[in-house]
Amino acid sequence: MSSTRDGVLIVTRTDEIALLSDVAASVLGVSRDDAVGRPLARLGLRVVDDRMRPLLLREAFGVDTNDVKPRIIGVPGRRGPEDVRWVQVRARVVPDGLDEGPVTIVTIMDTSGLREAAEAISRSDAQFRKAMENAPIGMALVDLEWRLMEVNRAFAEMMGSTVAALRGVPFSSLSHPQDLHAERDQLGRLYEGHSSRFNIEKRYVRTDGNVVWAVLDVGLVRHAGGAPDHYVVQVRDSTDDRMHSEIMAHRAMHDPLTGLANRTLMQEVLQELLDQPDPEFRVGVLAIDLDGFKGLNDRFGHATGDNALVHVAGILRAATGGRGTVSRIGGDEFVIVVQDPDCSKAMYDIAGAIHDGLRRPIQVKRHQITLHASVGIAMADAETIHGGAPALLSAADAAMYRAKSLGKSRTEVFDTSMQHTSDRHSVLAAELAQAIERGELVLHFQPILELRTRTVVGYEALVRWQHPTRGLLLPASFLPLIDDRNLSVALGLSLVDQAAHFLANGPSQSTWVSLNVSADQLGDSEFADRVLSAIGRYHLSPQRLVVELTEVSLVAPNTRIRHELTELRNAGVPILLDDFGTGVSPLSYLRDLPVSGVKLDMSFVAGIPEDPAGARVSRALGALARELGLATIAEGIETEDQAQFLAECGWRYGQGWLFGVAQPAAAVRETTPEYAASLIDPRPTDGDLGSHILRFDNDR
Repeated sequence: MSSTRDGVLIVTRTDEIALLSDVAASVLGVSRDDAVGRPLARLGLRVVDDRMRPLLLREAFGVDTNDVKPRIIGVPGRRGPEDVRWVQVRARVVPDGLDEGPVTIVTIMDTSGLREAAEAISRSDAQFRKAMENAPIGMALVDLEWRLMEVNRAFAEMMGSTVAALRGVPFSSLSHPQDLHAERDQLGRLYEGHSSRFNIEKRYVRTDGNVVWAVLDVGLVRHAGGAPDHYVVQVRDSTDDRMHSEIMAHRAMHDPLTGLANRTLMQEVLQELLDQPDPEFRVGVLAIDLDGFKGLNDRFGHATGDNALVHVAGILRAATGGRGTVSRIGGDEFVIVVQDPDCSKAMYDIAGAIHDGLRRPIQVKRHQITLHASVGIAMADAETIHGGAPALLSAADAAMYRAKSLGKSRTEVFDTSMQHTSDRHSVLAAELAQAIERGELVLHFQPILELRTRTVVGYEALVRWQHPTRGLLLPASFLPLIDDRNLSVALGLSLVDQAAHFLANGPSQSTWVSLNVSADQLGDSEFADRVLSAIGRYHLSPQRLVVELTEVSLVAPNTRIRHELTELRNAGVPILLDDFGTGVSPLSYLRDLPVSGVKLDMSFVAGIPEDPAGARVSRALGALARELGLATIAEGIETEDQAQFLAECGWRYGQGWLFGVAQPAAAVRETTPEYAASLIDPRPTDGDLGSHILRFDNDR
């Protein structure tokens, strides 16, 4: 009795406790000395059955009963009045147990720990199943044959099925065919004990045929002895994350406006093609740059410009026809990387298709706009293959710039002479910013005369680059290199001061100077502020510093550029419209811009008076300008006949080689021409228009 873990209780036939072991007393929570020799009912124990119903002590301990199987009863626990300790009792009657007669021997075993463990297991199992059923991610119990034993609702919904339909289904049957065995090797390592868990991302096919991406987290449950029993799998739907990642990756490699490949992706594709065996004459590049796009963009707005770029992207895709990668590398610049067995012919065909596609006009508000492009072609050869993607792209760029310099809207093929020209341009572009700071860009002045009196009334200021090693460079050799707006503005501001200084120290205090200004230099009032500041600093009449607006197609009405021009005109500075008669909708500029005068483009002057059509156009344009009260200047006059004809047509002022070429300020001061005071009125007068209207009214 002292060595057994079970308690022993002996009860006589008169229900008197004959013996109570220490273990039994401890389990029942009574004193052995107080219990032995007393009736069972005097123990004062509160005993319940396994359904918590009260029991008599005689019934609870099975006195005078031979139990076939143990019974479970509850006795008071040690953690308070509500605590119950569960014990297992088993009674056996011994007929000759004592001299007084038969006794009942009751064995008592404390089962609280076992019951609590069982309840804990049951509770844990219930909690696990509850958590599994309500988990927001898919969960599954999978047997060692990789067959679904149990799944939760989230898993079933992810697969487009039901919990009942998925029980017993092979897990692999749900997999995307290309990912069918993605987890096989990992399962083997897990089964053999080389890892405790693993996770992979793979695709599954729903019952409706749609594909979902999912991240599997797999763990192996083992028996107490270590033998594998089953797998616990968590399945998280990663379709949205995957799509987001793919979208971000696509954005990182594609132009957001047109959807074309961007510069990074284009260079990667080109380098991969060049790294393949024998790329020579099978790989080529077309560099495409739109002609005059900046004018379209600035005149009609960025939204229209964006629509035009999307339109061009469609043309390039169609022209390429799957034979290469089309990319937009910035602004209105595009590159097509071509791989074709007959690459030379393919690129010629693509270039021709591009020009044909651009000939179809696009509708912009009430206008039909036709776009044009300059295209450069370069074929992979030994040198460009060695230099990699940058070398081939540079060659295509050089060919494209050659196309622009030869008249635009054309295709040129790279040859080595272009590279030397491109290198020189690159060096010049790098030097240009420093040249502006050092004052190497200077003004030369070409005289403007009144045609009837042949007296000098003003000068046009023309920029030159006094290069320290290359000598005097004309604008055509360096102005096209100014792609940076900040550089263009800096140049314009520096030339304003030179022009004002010339006026203040010139050979005549009655002449004026017209300064060429592009739309790039306008828009933020910095140029207007510099002009007005120079006028005040040099004590000049505002009419003596004339703004000659070039690239007028870049100026749209109701923009900051127009407001800046109006600010200058209101301050007394005349505004001239250069290249009058050319470009798009010149009459709308006369209506929308604060114009004080016009300059007849030299293309109209060149053919007169022999060319009847040119003569009629010159006469008509002069009449129109005078009707609007505008000052009229004809440029490019080279012969006396031209000067005489223009004067007779009503053109008041003229300039050209007939009257003198542009010279430095010092050389102009040394000349002694006849000067006359004839300033341009910044605000146009009605000219003859009022009298025409008046006569028209009288006729009515």
